[in-house]
Amino acid sequence: MSDTNGQAENTNQQWGGRFSEPVDAFVARFTASVDFDQRMSNQDIQGSIAHATMLAKVGVLTEEERDQIIQGLTEIREEIAKGEFQWSVELEDVHMNIEARLTQKIGITGKKLHTGRSRNDQVATDIRLYLRDEIDHISSELNRLQQGLLDLSEKEADTIMPGFTHLQTAQPVTFGHHLMAWFEMLSRDYERLQDCRKRINILPLGAAALAGTTYPIDRHMTAELLGFERPTENSLDSVSDRDFGIEFTSAASLIMMHLSRMSEELVLWTSAQFNFINLPDRFCTGSSIMPQKKNPDVPELVRGKSGRVYGHLFSLLTLMKSQPLAYNKDNQEDKEPLFDTVDTLQGSLRAFADMIPAIESRKEEMREAALRGFSTATDLADYLVRKGIPFRDSHEIVGKSVAYGVETGKDLGEMSLEELQQFSDEITQDVFDVLTLEGSVSARNHIGGTAPDQVRAAVQRGRDVLAQR
Repeated sequence: MSDTNGQAENTNQQWGGRFSEPVDAFVARFTASVDFDQRMSNQDIQGSIAHATMLAKVGVLTEEERDQIIQGLTEIREEIAKGEFQWSVELEDVHMNIEARLTQKIGITGKKLHTGRSRNDQVATDIRLYLRDEIDHISSELNRLQQGLLDLSEKEADTIMPGFTHLQTAQPVTFGHHLMAWFEMLSRDYERLQDCRKRINILPLGAAALAGTTYPIDRHMTAELLGFERPTENSLDSVSDRDFGIEFTSAASLIMMHLSRMSEELVLWTSAQFNFINLPDRFCTGSSIMPQKKNPDVPELVRGKSGRVYGHLFSLLTLMKSQPLAYNKDNQEDKEPLFDTVDTLQGSLRAFADMIPAIESRKEEMREAALRGFSTATDLADYLVRKGIPFRDSHEIVGKSVAYGVETGKDLGEMSLEELQQFSDEITQDVFDVLTLEGSVSARNHIGGTAPDQVRAAVQRGRDVLAQR
């Protein structure tokens, strides 16, 4: 009897009955996840309270046992919040740490909490609860960033800047229009997150280890208590599925890609070569050796962090690619990439949501840049088409006009009527109405176009979208 007791003392109380010797100390540390999965403690307790409530409803627990368990879990939640909870590596993970503490507090009744479930379905539930909460937080930051873009776009609806293709001056656009392109990127990101949330919001609890349980559990009740849309349909898939985590990381990667593209433009625009915008000092740092430097560190760092999140996506895909059904210890490696993705994404969105409203445009520099590079060439071609000249012929005429401009150092708008007429007799005095930057952007007055009125209309539609979320 003493030997048995000694064994019990040296092996994990949650599963040690089968083992004749304790796990090697290094192996215990190597396999433990409590150092990182303790961040799911609130979700673990939330799931356990729902599970206990359901077990009492179906008669597996008495109402008194249920109340004891819920009271104990509530007190443990408070201990964790206050930083008083003692986490143990020997107890492996957040689930076993909480359950062991519950048993300490309320005695043998605490051991009944695990009836009808396994750590396999428990962790799958906790991760879904955690990601569901985090998606809501991330969505809120996306909203805040988009709101900042709307306000800045409205303010800059008339500010003219060069639009680029191949990073070469293409056509004049408004700064507000450019910012609204960013808004559209983020709108797709928001939709993807909400779509991902739908597939996260399905309850695996009740699948137990892999086959379900012999107890008369009510999974629909548990799903309702936890705010899930429905229970999962297959116990094997329930405990081994990590598609939802991969999908979340994929959506996060797309958001980070968009933030990285924005960052790239911000870095370019703050350079002396562009000088289109000013970023306030609080979002920049200086140089240790060059006193004149003001470095756009925030967008640069966000640009770099995109690769970090991409790495997590490939890590999770690789993690899952060779796993047979059902649960395997490999699955434990899903949490750190997911947690870091959440932290990185939230930090990046917060930085951008704080920074975007503070951007100051350098209007004169933007306008002057738009005057360079024959940005109204397409407007001249469209003008000639309206005069009855086929577009391809118009294209050639304008090409020759631009060649002349390169040779003489004149932009199209700087040429005299006589100079322009040497390329086509159809050009008359009214051509200068379309060769101005203001005329160019105002002419594109349709939904999706760069005209200031269209930018303001797009901003209003954006406000309506945010108001409906």
